[in-house]
Amino acid sequence: MTVDKLHQVVVYGLGAMGRPMARNLNQQGLLIGVKNRTEGKAHAMQKELGLTAFSDDAALFAAADTVLTCVSADDDLKSIINSIIPLLKPGSVVIDCSTVSPQTAQSLSDDLAANGIAFLDAPVSGGVEGAKKGSLSIMVGGDRAQYKRAEDIFSAIGSQITHMGKVGQGQATKAVNQVMVAGVAQAVCSALAMAEQCKLDVKKVVEVLSAGAAGNWFLENRGQTMIKDQFNLGFKLDLLLKDLHICQSTLDSMDASLPLVQNSIEDYRRLSEAGYGDEDISALIRLKRCLLNDKELVPDNEHDA
Repeated sequence: MTVDKLHQVVVYGLGAMGRPMARNLNQQGLLIGVKNRTEGKAHAMQKELGLTAFSDDAALFAAADTVLTCVSADDDLKSIINSIIPLLKPGSVVIDCSTVSPQTAQSLSDDLAANGIAFLDAPVSGGVEGAKKGSLSIMVGGDRAQYKRAEDIFSAIGSQITHMGKVGQGQATKAVNQVMVAGVAQAVCSALAMAEQCKLDVKKVVEVLSAGAAGNWFLENRGQTMIKDQFNLGFKLDLLLKDLHICQSTLDSMDASLPLVQNSIEDYRRLSEAGYGDEDISALIRLKRCLLNDKELVPDNEHDA
């Protein structure tokens, strides 16, 4: 049986991840339009990519067989989906690449299904770098037949695409991913702060550890930038803090807890409240340095004073 592949995509959400994903979809001839709550971003990208200008949102979404959403939080996603449901044609598919709770994914799937629209929760990992390269890891929950229809779309934005099961299982996998991300950041930032305290050449520490059993992506890609106190790239710590709260709520739903999650929430909350929320998650080393030197965390507005 021939699979009716999806090939007319509107990307809704043009943040740091959504923009490069839209560009990659356009390169594969799959993008027909873009949408953003800040209309100026959508107009700029439409002009950049030479996309057709539709008369209004109704015409834009009526022409699409797929809407790919990528926004920051559960409430944002709920608002967007509720606003576009009346505009989507039956048989179309919403693919959500945001990081939200499994419960939100399941609820939105039910709302869309009542209107004849399929839903795939497809959170991604790989950061802005992965989005730009089209090498994201994508963990998909939803009906397998709809997943097969979306294969070309996923291939345009990712290199590791895995169907995890029913709706919500993609988001559950992403929650597990974020627990691991937080744990690796805790280990690497603690270790490098310790290396500094030991008066080691930390550049050499990063090089030698990267080649051994302690080697990992975070150490290799953020180690040298931490040494230089460069925290203006990569995944914002406020976003990981938001994701860790999702991890906590997922654990709560199972009457379970993990100290790693609770401790990471507390650490990133302190950094966020001190004004470092827009920095990369590797800014956690600021807190670890304070711990090892028995000092208080200096708020961002006083840091360079």
